[in-house]
Amino acid sequence: MAQLLPFNPPIPMVDLVGQHARIQSELDQALLRASHQAAYIQGPDVAAFAQELSAYLGEGVHTIPCANGTDALQIALMSLGLQPGDEVITATFTYVATAEVIALLGLTPVLVDVEPDTFGLNLDQVRLALTPRTKAIVPVHLYGQGVAMEDLLALAATAGVHVVEDSAQALGARYTLSDGRSMALGTLGIIGCTSFFPSKNLGCMGDGGALFTRDAALAEKFRMIANHGQKVKYRHDVVGCNSRLDTLQAAVLRVKLARLDEYAAARQRAAARYDAGLAGLEGIQTPVRRPESTHVYHQYTLRIAGGFRDALAEHLKADGIPTMIYYPLPLHRQLAYQSKRYSDQSFPVADQLCAEVLSLPMHTELTEQTQELIIQSIQTFFAS
Repeated sequence: MAQLLPFNPPIPMVDLVGQHARIQSELDQALLRASHQAAYIQGPDVAAFAQELSAYLGEGVHTIPCANGTDALQIALMSLGLQPGDEVITATFTYVATAEVIALLGLTPVLVDVEPDTFGLNLDQVRLALTPRTKAIVPVHLYGQGVAMEDLLALAATAGVHVVEDSAQALGARYTLSDGRSMALGTLGIIGCTSFFPSKNLGCMGDGGALFTRDAALAEKFRMIANHGQKVKYRHDVVGCNSRLDTLQAAVLRVKLARLDEYAAARQRAAARYDAGLAGLEGIQTPVRRPESTHVYHQYTLRIAGGFRDALAEHLKADGIPTMIYYPLPLHRQLAYQSKRYSDQSFPVADQLCAEVLSLPMHTELTEQTQELIIQSIQTFFAS
């Protein structure tokens, strides 16, 4: 097929160059200010960013920055006093970091299947996975929207287990409870965790992460754990780690946090254009939104039925359009997380999703012209 997109450079999955170009002067000023202060570790911008993100997330929220999203999850579980062998339930259809920290701490990751439409935790499967050894559930707000948090919180409360939200892909999304309250994802469970990896909806220029809680005592414990287990220098009260958000990264994040809702709106407009352009194509399922949760579209992920996913990806590649598969292999089929507790048929939805999902370019700089070309290429594939 003839090349549709003679662009140079080619279409990116995420356009950080374009995003940063619009705010370059502010980024330069922020980095220069932080550099002149020469407080590269725990400098003023770190505390300021934590305060600003707390204000954004809602009244009473404590934000504790750390080095990356994986550390945030690890620190969260370390803070809960779990013991080796305690079980932590999470989704098999997610990035490895969620289960990785569970295993690293000597806990037992218990994987469950997900919903076929929203890709969130299947709560019926969570109920079946609960045992007396279950101490926590880690829901993953995959692709930018929340799982069924209100029902999950009720289930967890009945079982007496903690809920630690993995909000790395959904910062900025909100969840409406049945009583009408709207809360930021990451602030409904006892702990929320996020990542500031550059491609995230709020991304820095390197690694970064944070934990959220409304529990002041837990917030203090996070700070201690992330700082070698010390509250007073050289007095180590708990086993900790070394996990700090760099001051330069905090300076960048302060600039971009002020635009987080603007960025979410741009992604939502792009998602609506995809929806309209792909509507009615047989064999494609566009993203299904959970009505209680807003969607900030960290990814715009299709399901391609009939075994045509890989052929479509190759077709788009030939037209200069990148795609990604998030994720090609579920955790229960990863060598590190295989377990005799699972059969080959334990996770039919996750197995099917891994054969069908395909993510299209999605970012704040995505133009109507570019999307029209992407949509045209997909329409051509299904018409042939």
